[in-house]
Amino acid sequence: MSSSQAARSPSALAGLTLGALGVVYGDIGTSPLYALKEVFHGGHVATTPDNILGVLSLLFWTMTTIVSVKYVLLILRADNNGEGGLIAMLALATNAVNGRPRLRRGLMAVGLFGTAIFFGDAVITPAMTVLSAIEGIEVYAPDYHDAVLPVSLLVLAGLFSVQRFGTGGIGKAFGPVMLVWFLSLAALGLPHVFDNPRVLAAVNPLYALRFCLEYRWVAFVALGAIVLVVTGGEALYADLGHFGKKPIRIAWYGVVMPALVINYFGQGAMLLDNPEGVKNPFFLLAPAWAEIPLFLLATAAAVVASQALITAAFSVTKQAIQLGILPRLRVLHTSVRDTGQIYVPFVNWGLFALVVVAVVFFGSSSKLAGAYGVAVTIDMTITTVMTFFVIRFGWRYPLALCLAATGLFFIIDVTFLASNLLKLLHGGWFPLLIGIAMFTLMLTWKQGRKQLSDKLREDAIELTAFLEAVFVNPPLRVAGTAVFLSSEKGTTPNALLHNLKHNKVLHEQNIFVTVKHHEVPWISLEQRCEAEALGHSCWQVALHFGFKDEPDVPEALALLKQQGVLLDDMETSYFLSRDIVIPTIGSGMALWREKLFASMHRNAAAAADFLHLPTNRIVELGSKVEI
Repeated sequence: MSSSQAARSPSALAGLTLGALGVVYGDIGTSPLYALKEVFHGGHVATTPDNILGVLSLLFWTMTTIVSVKYVLLILRADNNGEGGLIAMLALATNAVNGRPRLRRGLMAVGLFGTAIFFGDAVITPAMTVLSAIEGIEVYAPDYHDAVLPVSLLVLAGLFSVQRFGTGGIGKAFGPVMLVWFLSLAALGLPHVFDNPRVLAAVNPLYALRFCLEYRWVAFVALGAIVLVVTGGEALYADLGHFGKKPIRIAWYGVVMPALVINYFGQGAMLLDNPEGVKNPFFLLAPAWAEIPLFLLATAAAVVASQALITAAFSVTKQAIQLGILPRLRVLHTSVRDTGQIYVPFVNWGLFALVVVAVVFFGSSSKLAGAYGVAVTIDMTITTVMTFFVIRFGWRYPLALCLAATGLFFIIDVTFLASNLLKLLHGGWFPLLIGIAMFTLMLTWKQGRKQLSDKLREDAIELTAFLEAVFVNPPLRVAGTAVFLSSEKGTTPNALLHNLKHNKVLHEQNIFVTVKHHEVPWISLEQRCEAEALGHSCWQVALHFGFKDEPDVPEALALLKQQGVLLDDMETSYFLSRDIVIPTIGSGMALWREKLFASMHRNAAAAADFLHLPTNRIVELGSKVEI
């Protein structure tokens, strides 16, 4: 049952809303741990009453404009068959401009860069949130300052270690934990707001405007910290397919935004009375009796926020593999019921290694804050750009309306991005470096695969002509079915040529399969299998999968039964060609990139595992291909 169907019943809607609290809002929900503190941390902004109200007003209107209006009202409408996220938006945008090849290539490159930058965010978020939570020790027990890094690393090591067991059981606790967290945020802030109600004046945007006009350059620099209140906004859109629009909107307007606003205003009210509290305003909100429970709850919330990013990294990786922008990696399913619950060992331990580097190298959440905003604001800007092309060319709205709908957000996003780029030398380079490295890998893999397929197509023999020649003087036919997998429909697979050359036999039934991945999340079973009879018990078959589908070839081939093609599992063999790539100097990519592609191709996970082929029925035949 889809989330949209389930959401029709009140109990299911409540369940999905609670789930959205745990998964969607973990990142943005933990921003009160560090956001307001970082605005004043550098000493550029003095903690005067006018400045506190000006900063609070900026925080409030940033959250309202970017999250409440841009993401919740506008971006959530741009779903790709119910799915969201940058890859879904990339597919929508590139399909919208299909008739404009140069524009399509440009959007593809921008979208790939946004996807690559996401991995930088997936490294910074666990490091930042866990460090911010554990730093609560310093507020309550300054003598334990040296314990912050070891405890943070211990929590992170535990978090990444349990990924292989799946998040099904833990995930059920995420919603209730975050509900308690958001209620606690409101409970912590409310008494301080009651004690100092003049803080509510910050709802007036004139305070934000006055602050910006009075401090101009300082206010511009402060935007780099103010954007921390909307980190995690992308998760609203990315998790659209899991929960649907309605639960995400109810959770935001009904629980998350009120709790965040009350907590930020509570921190501001406390600072009006006690400017010295700026060293860690969040933890200083709590009364003495609540210090230890709040520290434990903050740590739990930080783990939930980190888990959401780790899970998203697994999901994005799988989608990128199926769209052909990353090499095949080993993907393990941790649930027999929920195909979305996956574990990618290489990504898990790669992220962990980089998170450890971030924690040890930067050493504190304040230093990490410099690295945090860059990745977030780049992705926010790219999403806005993609949205323009979707609503203009996909939905065909008038140009003036499209510019009005996205132009304001684009200006805001670029302003925040420009402010964060000032932090480039103070940590901003870190997620950018990760993003550029991932972008290089993605672009190399995509271009390398194109070069490889062009070369194979150049040397390929047309399948129908080849079969006609073979059956003029047919070889010995043996019992059973041979399934030959080929990347190009209509060409003779190398595995068939090698089989005939070395074994001099042809199976009784031969199926030539091409697996096609499409830029849509799901392909229905009715459209999954497309078969064409070639005569002599041979069939040309194309299997179609979306980037969220599970590419299970045997299961898809079972659909051929409707066309009278019967496959006996015990009598079916799968023939694959394993090409060994040889880089050469000449046209195409630079030699170092060709060598990189060859290495990625060599180390990619086996196609058999990716396509769910039975391990005891596989025959692999190799050949060398020069690119």
